[in-house]
Amino acid sequence: MLEKIDMFYNKITKYLGYVLFIVMITMTLNVFYDVVMRYVFNRGSIAMQELEWHQFSVLILLGMSYSLMKEAHVRVDVLYDKWSIRTKALVNMMGSIVFVLPIALLVAFNSVDFVMASYTSHEISMDPGGLTHRWIIKALIPASFWILIFFDFGYFIKNLNIYKKAKEGEKSESGDREWLE
Repeated sequence: MLEKIDMFYNKITKYLGYVLFIVMITMTLNVFYDVVMRYVFNRGSIAMQELEWHQFSVLILLGMSYSLMKEAHVRVDVLYDKWSIRTKALVNMMGSIVFVLPIALLVAFNSVDFVMASYTSHEISMDPGGLTHRWIIKALIPASFWILIFFDFGYFIKNLNIYKKAKEGEKSESGDREWLE
């Protein structure tokens, strides 16, 4: 059962990666357009520049969940690399409960008022020609942390499966844990 849940999360992570790839490509094209318009044609667009910031925000906010599932997040490898597979999995499970979950819940709950204030005040860009409906990008803050909580559960399941499969004291030769999956 846990392996099926892990496979489900791997599939969802793959689709999230595609979404992030598309956002990255559109952001790159947007930056290219903005640079060409500004420095070649002497015309800039505040809305396009703000759209770059919004796309970058999407990459960062949704990229948290993707990097968690792909184990691309920051950790102290000086100690971690020397531990057994089971110890690594146990540390990852504890880290997801002790560190990721409380911070994600804190931001998810406390950022809703921030979004509601933006929505009710009809917040727009202070620059002329800027984007309107700022609440949309701000709404991604609590949403992305709820998504992080969702993926944190998947990360916990993934490591629980690794913990169950690995034998005590067993280490991978390459330092990665893909061989268990």
